[in-house]
This record gives sequence, structure tokens and C-alpha cells, in this order.
Amino acid sequence: MNKALMTLAASAALLAPAVSHADSQFKLLVLAMPGKYHYEYIPIARDSLERLAKLHAFEVTYTNKPAAFDGDLKQYGAVMFLNTPGEELNPAQRAKFEDYMRGGGNAIVVHRAAITPPNGWVWYEKLVGRSVGPHPMLQTGVVTVADKSFPATFGLPERWIWSDEFYVTTNPYNVKINTVLSVDESSYDPTKIWPGQTVQGMGKDHPIAWYHTVEKGRVFVTTLGHNGEMYRDPQYLGHLMGGIYWAATGKGQSGGRR
Repeated sequence: MNKALMTLAASAALLAPAVSHADSQFKLLVLAMPGKYHYEYIPIARDSLERLAKLHAFEVTYTNKPAAFDGDLKQYGAVMFLNTPGEELNPAQRAKFEDYMRGGGNAIVVHRAAITPPNGWVWYEKLVGRSVGPHPMLQTGVVTVADKSFPATFGLPERWIWSDEFYVTTNPYNVKINTVLSVDESSYDPTKIWPGQTVQGMGKDHPIAWYHTVEKGRVFVTTLGHNGEMYRDPQYLGHLMGGIYWAATGKGQSGGRR
């Protein structure tokens, strides 16, 4: 090999990604589109997810283009809707995502992505597992661990001080979910909302993160994650990573549950 080729090879080695394709455990597709109330999170979340990918040996494709769903979804161990609901997909993309889940694909739904217009895409509503209605303003409250065996709770205390929009949800399609985190409504005001709107709490049974199966795939949902700064918080990122890990691999639950 001549000197020029050796220099080129050395340069290529330096530019190679920290996690090569051969070393990657799985690939994660993240759809993160800016919205009226959710846009500052995008560069912060991208940086944090790319750091998690390097740390945990997986690959991230981070995009704000729904056209990513026109491609081969089978290459992804999981697809994440990050503050971006499924309504952003066109009919053909929706059909491809449904096929992906029927083929054993997996999904992660984060915060705003759980809010979708009623009857707009019923299949996606069922994938989320709950329908989100009017919700209180962002407040500090006490999040409680409902399932200690699930990876998205492993780094959290049993009672966790957190500030977020604690979504109020209903279950119009009678979907069975497994609650991961709940919120103690006595720790904040569940009726505090913007002028001209009303909202009521859910009482003792108020899930804010959960998992279930859809078609042949796994689905993890967390309604936490409103502010951009949250995507720098180690405990929140640990919660998110636990959900990613389980969704993409089916592993991590204590006792070997799946």
C-alpha cells in the first residue's frame, strides 16, 4: 500500500462511527418533528439519544421527515415517535408502519406523540393504548413506580419528584395496558388548566407510563417529556433508555417476563 492510500485509510478509521454497524445491537428510528409547543427539545434529545446509542451500542436514525417511513422499516428494532403523533404519517406510510408492527416491529411513544385526534387513525389510538384529553398545566408532582420489574423504572426512586404535564387519559377501546409509572394526584393540582378549559383528575389510578403488545410487537409509552431540559436529566434518560431497551429487545424485565 502506498503512502497516499495508507493516509486515506488512517483518515477513514478516524472518521468511522464510535459504534460500527457490526457492533450495533439494534437500530432505532426516531421521528421528531417540531410543533407549536414542542420544538426546543429536538437538538437536545438528538444529542442525548446519540450519546445513549454510543454508550449502549445501538444505532439511531434521527429525522424530522415522515418520508423515513417510505423506506425499509424492517431494519429497525424499534420506531420512536418523539413528541410527534402518528397523524403526521400519510396513508401509505401508516399502512407500512402497521405492516411493520404485524411483522414483529416495536414502537416507543413519547409525550405529545400520545395525543392524536379521535377516530383519525383508530389503529394508532389502540397502539398508544389510551386517549389523551385536556390536561393540566406543567406542575411539579410525585411520580410513583407501579412496576419495579420493568426496565424503565430501574433507575428511579419509588417516589420521584418530577415536573411535567400529567396527561389525563381515557380508554375508549378497552385496551389492556401494564402500568409502569403513576402520578400521585394529591401532590399537584389536577384541575389547574388554561383559561376557558376544564379538566378533572383520574383519582388513584392515573398511569403516566405503560407497556403492552400490539400485533406481534412491543409498545412502550411514556407521557413524560414536555420540556427540552428534561432530555438532559439522567433519571429521565434512564427511564427512556429502559423503555427503548425493552421495546427493541424484549429483554430486561426482572424474572424474565416479556
